[in-house]
Amino acid sequence: MTAESMTRGKYETRLDPELWAYIDAVNAWYPPEMPGLPIDKQRAVYDRMSRAFHQGRPPGVTASDSLIAAAGRDIPIRRYRLAGAAAKAMVVYYHGGGFILGGLDSHDDICAELCAGTGFDVLSVEYRLAPEHLHPAAFDDAVTAFEWAAAATDLPLVLCGESAGGNLAAGVAQATRRHASAAIGQVLIYPDLGGDETAGSYVEHAEAPLLSLHDIAFYRDVRSARRQSPGDPTFQPLRDTDFSGLPPTVIVTAECDPLSSDGETYRDRILTAGGRAWWHEEPRLVHSFLRARTTVPAAAEAFARIVGAVGALGRGDLPP
Repeated sequence: MTAESMTRGKYETRLDPELWAYIDAVNAWYPPEMPGLPIDKQRAVYDRMSRAFHQGRPPGVTASDSLIAAAGRDIPIRRYRLAGAAAKAMVVYYHGGGFILGGLDSHDDICAELCAGTGFDVLSVEYRLAPEHLHPAAFDDAVTAFEWAAAATDLPLVLCGESAGGNLAAGVAQATRRHASAAIGQVLIYPDLGGDETAGSYVEHAEAPLLSLHDIAFYRDVRSARRQSPGDPTFQPLRDTDFSGLPPTVIVTAECDPLSSDGETYRDRILTAGGRAWWHEEPRLVHSFLRARTTVPAAAEAFARIVGAVGALGRGDLPP
């Protein structure tokens, strides 16, 4: 057995070579020991990695930056539009990064491709990050951005987020479900929803590449306010006691990701409450596969399904 296969463990043959090339590239930029370093150093490395992976914007997609004036703060936003297309919906997008990393630039190309693929406007939100801003700062910014979008456009709104952003999108959907302009759908991409860490994928994939159970605990603790209640649904959406009235929901997870079971659980809670929800577990993929969409065929197919789901919900159709 080689040293490499010992490090890769049970995932050595479980994941395709193209995906391992992507994982190795990520680890070369942002190695597993990085969460132990100061936050400012982590952000600098993450931003450089994001620039290295950036694919550019598709032809016809334009972007404009502005600020949402909130109480005592401004929330940066970036709106993407597709030239020549009459948008039928607006996607409010919350980026990933464990609540401590990322911003408008880190997920710029993903948002631009989502705009191009659906023809919808996309509004990317740069919420406040921990540890400088503990919970509920990011959640409050996410809700404020949604409320701004609802007032600023007549377009129906679709919520979308990945990883930490999936947590925020779900929290916003639950908090604004009775809003006069409540979202007509939400798409959550490998979201962190606060599921049972003693069962399912949390156990089977506790040491998965690119996101481990230890990493999840680190990001949760960095974000937590003093005396943080684990039962706060704005912190962990699965801790809510009411899943009724939510918009049609698509959750897309990666098979080899501790968070995958959250998608199944969230779907089941919505269905039990009488709503509509679909969960897709993408086989042989890992957390953060969106950045692998141009080099890993399975990730490209998964991203196409995500774009298709956003498009269907924005048009008022059932997801494919």
